Amino acid sequence: MIEANNRGMASGFTTGSAAAAAAVGAARFMFDQSCGSVALKLPGDKDIVIPITGCRRTEEGAEAWVTKDAGDDPDVTHGAVIVAEVIISNESGITILGGDGVGVVTKPGLLVPPGKAAINPGPMALIRKSLGQELPHGMGAKVTISVPRGEELASRTYNPRLGIIGGISILGTTGIVSPMSSDAIIGTIKSELSVLKAVGADIACLVPGNYGRRMAALLGIPDKMIVNISNFAGESLSIVGNLGFEKLILIGQIGKFAKLSAGSLDTHSSSSDGRLEAIAAYAALHGANSEDVRDILGSSMADEIATRISCTDWGSAALNELVSRIVRIALSGAAGISECACLTFSLPDRELARTGNLDKLIEEIAAISAEIR
Repeated sequence: MIEANNRGMASGFTTGSAAAAAAVGAARFMFDQSCGSVALKLPGDKDIVIPITGCRRTEEGAEAWVTKDAGDDPDVTHGAVIVAEVIISNESGITILGGDGVGVVTKPGLLVPPGKAAINPGPMALIRKSLGQELPHGMGAKVTISVPRGEELASRTYNPRLGIIGGISILGTTGIVSPMSSDAIIGTIKSELSVLKAVGADIACLVPGNYGRRMAALLGIPDKMIVNISNFAGESLSIVGNLGFEKLILIGQIGKFAKLSAGSLDTHSSSSDGRLEAIAAYAALHGANSEDVRDILGSSMADEIATRISCTDWGSAALNELVSRIVRIALSGAAGISECACLTFSLPDRELARTGNLDKLIEEIAAISAEIR
């Protein structure tokens, strides 16, 4: 049963919930029970009913499949088919394996160790619990989860960057997919940073979007060292500190970075603004007159006004003030970081200001990248 959230958008269910429902459906089919839909008890004592798309006998057992419904979330796995084959065993215990289309973890730092199928602990527990309730006392089962077209779908996810090869991941903490879930985005940021740390990197480059990634690449920063933090600067800095990184590079477009320089740790337009006000304040601090300040505040585009004032002495000083303030915020928000460099730019790729240590940290991050696979 898919419910709407308070924005009128439909929630969906995770690949982990789909896999658990498919496993239960396969078991019921073997035992000649109805398997048209499966009710699951999710973490947090929530209930969800998931339709079973189909069931059939296999050589050793049975399989069922579920069509993934992500609700209104723009999830690449929406509409994917999640298959579970169940083979009953006379020995207790449930073994869960990954089949075709389920990725294999190749790098440390994730919830699943290298060499294992990318089925997270939450889905593992949900499959065991849900299927276990269907099995006769003393009997166990082998469950193989597969995803037709999984490898193709995975190419449109973060899996290749995380070192997960051959297919998608079976994910889900709550079992429910919330539209545009901030938790999912933050989880991805944490996963990317965890993988970097686990392979020996003590420095990372954070960018708030694809424009920042492109600029970082133009500066010579290897793509595998770049993590897109979207609007979640505060959470990302906390993760960097908690994981024990020592150094940090921040590269971003002037609009988001003007907000960050003023202390806005969530840079989404619905949460913060003050871009022009921040630029105007730094400009006034460095010698802009009242007409200049009024001109900045009357502008509608941070990119345009920042590019224009960068040609003046006070404007250049104001933009240098901006990146220096971002460094102070990063050093405070990412506990344990000893050094941070920052660059801001306007579109398409016009550099506006940078801290003096940027070139040194770019050399360091490139050298570390060359040492890790």
